[in-house]
Amino acid sequence: MRTVLSLLMSHRHRLMRRFFAMMGLLFALGFAFPVSADGISRLRSFMESTRSGQADFVQQVTSREGKTMTPLSGRLWFMRPGQFRWDVQKPYKQLIVADGHEVWLWDADLNQATVKAQQKALGASPAAILSGDIQKLDADFKLVEGGTSESLEWVDAFPRTKDIGFERIRLGFSGTELVRMELKDSFGQLTHITLSHFDKAPIRSSADVFQFRPPAGADIIRE
Repeated sequence: MRTVLSLLMSHRHRLMRRFFAMMGLLFALGFAFPVSADGISRLRSFMESTRSGQADFVQQVTSREGKTMTPLSGRLWFMRPGQFRWDVQKPYKQLIVADGHEVWLWDADLNQATVKAQQKALGASPAAILSGDIQKLDADFKLVEGGTSESLEWVDAFPRTKDIGFERIRLGFSGTELVRMELKDSFGQLTHITLSHFDKAPIRSSADVFQFRPPAGADIIRE
């Protein structure tokens, strides 16, 4: 009986020695094991490290009744603090530009531009997360861990200001990169935004990117 127990213990010790030897080999070869990071930490890290950027986007809206609308696609730019450009290219042309003081909404088909004070227009919005100041993040949003799904780490941001049109903004991170945003508005609509080709390099000619000059003859509405 003792011989059998001795053999079992000896076999177990050999397995343990092999296990630790393999772990040591992996570390010696430079293998890094992934460390779990929560969504809130990733959001803060993104805002601290990404001072400017640009990316392609695809936006899909689903109504409260479950009807899916025609997707929009285009490109966005942002620079902290407070500068933002959202350029819809398909299926029609539309442009939103925030210069730090005012926000312009340009509809090419209508030849019409609407301009608002930026703080009033953006407030606690997705654009405020992309282009805003990290010092205001907790003042503008209540942050809640969103867990892991679709291989992304999520965080839910609930605006502290009421009556801004959004109930919740959900942000999905792959590593340190923001790749998804999901918005639930006050009408029960869900907006899914997928980002790709994210470029964090400094934006050249930012004065041209974040300025809007309406064309001659355009109808301008100030709110």
